[in-house]
Amino acid sequence: MRILHISDLHTTSPNFVAEWGETVVGNVRSLNPDVVVVTGDLTDDGHVHEYDTAKSWVDRFDTDNLLLVPGNHDARNPGYRIFKETFGTRMPFFENDRVAVLGIDSTEPDLDDGHVGREKYDFIREKLGTTGRLRILAMHHHLVPIPGTGRERHIPVDSGDVLNLCLELGIDFVLSGHKHVHWIWRIEDTYLVTAGTATSRRLKGRSWPSFNILDIEDETAVLKEMNVATEAVRDVRTTRSGAGRESGPACHPADTGLTSAS
Repeated sequence: MRILHISDLHTTSPNFVAEWGETVVGNVRSLNPDVVVVTGDLTDDGHVHEYDTAKSWVDRFDTDNLLLVPGNHDARNPGYRIFKETFGTRMPFFENDRVAVLGIDSTEPDLDDGHVGREKYDFIREKLGTTGRLRILAMHHHLVPIPGTGRERHIPVDSGDVLNLCLELGIDFVLSGHKHVHWIWRIEDTYLVTAGTATSRRLKGRSWPSFNILDIEDETAVLKEMNVATEAVRDVRTTRSGAGRESGPACHPADTGLTSAS
C-alpha cells in the first residue's frame, strides 16, 4: 500500500513554480498511490478564485482517495468556508483493513497560529482509537518545533494535549506541513513527519521542494522523500507498526546543514 504526503503547494503564490507543479502531478500519477494526503496551504490567501486554481491542480492527481486539510493560508479571508465548499470537508477520513487516515483542521481564521481544539479529541479517538492497523493523523501545523526554521511561533496552542493523545492512542504517524522543510521526530512509538513545500520557492536555507512517499507492506512502513527539482528519491526511515517497532535515532535531518541528534 502506498500513501503520498504532499504539502504547501501555494498554487496562487508568486513563489509557485509551475514546472514543479507539473512534476508533482506526473509523479502522483506514475507512483499510483492508494491515498494522497495534502496537509494544507493549497492557496496563498484563501480567496475564491485561488481555490479554483488549487482545485484545478489537485484534480489532475486523478486519484480516488484524496484527503485535504486546510493550512493557515487557506483559512484567510475567510477561506476556511470556501475550503469546505470546494473540497467537501475539512476533516477527511479514509480507512480499510490496513490503514486509517484522519485529517483534521488545525487552523484559526486569519491567524498563522494553530489550534486543534478539545472538541476534536473525541473524534480523533473515535476514528483512530482501534488498534490492528496503521493509524495516521494529518494536519497542517506541526506539534513539535522544527530545527533550522527560525523562531518558533505557530505550533498549535494545544499541541501538548494533542501530542499526549497521539501517544495515548499509539498513533503511528502524524503528518504535517507548514514549515516548508522535511523533518522527522520520533516520540515513543509515534513518528511526527513534516513535509517540505512541494511547489514553492519559499524554501529554508538550501533545502529543496519535496514530498513524502510512505510504502506499507505487512507491518513494515518505509518512508521516502522525493526531491521535486531533481526527482531523486531517498529512503529516510523504515519502521514497523504495532508491537516491536524499531528503536533508533529520535529525529532525522533533511540534509540542509542540520545535525541529527540521537
